[in-house]
Amino acid sequence: QVQVVESGGGLVQPGGSLRLSCVVSGSTFSISAMGWFRRAPGKQRELVAAITSGDGSTDYADSVKGRFIISRDNAKNMMYLQMNSLKPEDTAVYYCNAGYYSGSYVWYGSWGQGTQVTVSS
Repeated sequence: QVQVVESGGGLVQPGGSLRLSCVVSGSTFSISAMGWFRRAPGKQRELVAAITSGDGSTDYADSVKGRFIISRDNAKNMMYLQMNSLKPEDTAVYYCNAGYYSGSYVWYGSWGQGTQVTVSS
C-alpha cells in the first residue's frame, strides 16, 4: 500500500505562484513514477504533471507547460509542484499519486484528500 499526503495549496492572485508538496509513505520501493493531478469543479480529474524516479523525465499537460515544474526528492519520498503564472482556470483540488511507467502510467497509490488551490483576485 502506498499513501500520499498533499499540502501547500491556498488562495493566490492571478499571476502568482504556489508550491505544492507531496509526501509518500508505505511500500515506496516499487514506485518508479509520481504524478500531480487536479480536479476542477464539474470536471474530471486530470493528470497535470508526472516524473519518473529513474532518469527524472517529466511530462506536462499542455495547459501547464512552461508554467509548472514538477520535481522529486527520492531520498525523502517527497514530490513538489512549483506553479507559476497561475490563472483562474488552475483553480482545482490538486492530488498526488505514485505508480510506474510501462508505456503508459499506472497509478496505484491511495488517493489523498488533496489540497485546494484557488486563483482569484
